[in-house]
Amino acid sequence: MFYRLLFRSVFQGMDPERAHHLGFGAIRAAAGVPGGSAALRSVFAAEDPGLRVKALGLEFPGPFGLAAGFDKNAVGIDALAALGFSFVEVGTVTGRPQPGNPAPRMFRLVRDRCLINRMGFNNDGADAVAARLARRAAALERNPGKFPPVILGVNIGKTKVVPEDEAVADYVYSAAKLAPYADYLTVNVSSPNTPGLRNLQAVEVLRPLLLAVREAADAAADRRVPLLVKIAPDLANEDVDAVADLAVEIGLDGIIATNTTVARHGLLTPESEVAAYGAGGLSGPVLRPRAIDVLTRLRGRVGPGMTIIGVGGITTAADAQEFLDAGATLLQGFTGFIYEGPLWARRVQHGLRLKELQK
Repeated sequence: MFYRLLFRSVFQGMDPERAHHLGFGAIRAAAGVPGGSAALRSVFAAEDPGLRVKALGLEFPGPFGLAAGFDKNAVGIDALAALGFSFVEVGTVTGRPQPGNPAPRMFRLVRDRCLINRMGFNNDGADAVAARLARRAAALERNPGKFPPVILGVNIGKTKVVPEDEAVADYVYSAAKLAPYADYLTVNVSSPNTPGLRNLQAVEVLRPLLLAVREAADAAADRRVPLLVKIAPDLANEDVDAVADLAVEIGLDGIIATNTTVARHGLLTPESEVAAYGAGGLSGPVLRPRAIDVLTRLRGRVGPGMTIIGVGGITTAADAQEFLDAGATLLQGFTGFIYEGPLWARRVQHGLRLKELQK
């Protein structure tokens, strides 16, 4: 209730990107004071051995993680873990630093509890993020019990100024820099906010891209880093099938389904208001039916063994359970965090555990 009051009275009247920076800064500051991380964990985390999930050759503390886009530059991984996220996917990180698209570039559809964003992969670039992750890895080695357990995913994408025919080299550069610090690596070919990026989802282009990233990650890391691909909900069903078949063919470790959508169907927000916000990816509850459809189709195609991370419109534990019932191995969210606040991950994880106990 307190967060909802704060959202209505403060954040709702503020530019969404500025509100994000203020809120994320407050989370990092709270976790950074002596004893702060432990205090946050005691209030917000839902640690329970019964929540653990084995996937990608790893043991996740729970099924629910934070999707890429919130912590683009890997500056608050452990602070976010203290809020109860079992895994945090940072990025999207590109080979070169880039400012992203001009602001304003994020918009709230409050009636729908959705977001439209056209951020454009604004990030510090692979070199800077790799250096930051190296410092974190060194700190974890010095103080192994200081930070909450969390699985780290790193999401990589194409630098905007890099032409499509050089995209593979751009992804390979990021993979080589970042794989040594990632528990898993995600190839993002599905954001609608980088021109031409979604063209890389075509299997004849995607195959050499994924194989090259796999090779680069293997050469850079001292272990096999699981590799996933993140796809769009706007793919036609036959293209979803083609990606699934490719994933099986090349031995991909997993698929993340789905990214944001360019569709604008089913919204309560007036059409004129939505149109005024312009282009961008739509996220939130309206995406859930299509995300579930894609997930169900993927699971039927790849079989029971491959990891699928379900994402797209999860707000409640009931939503999360719907994704699990459709075949998801793990779950991610983003937009719900904006509207539900810092107790969101705990509520989802705790609700899933209660459902498991009631079976």
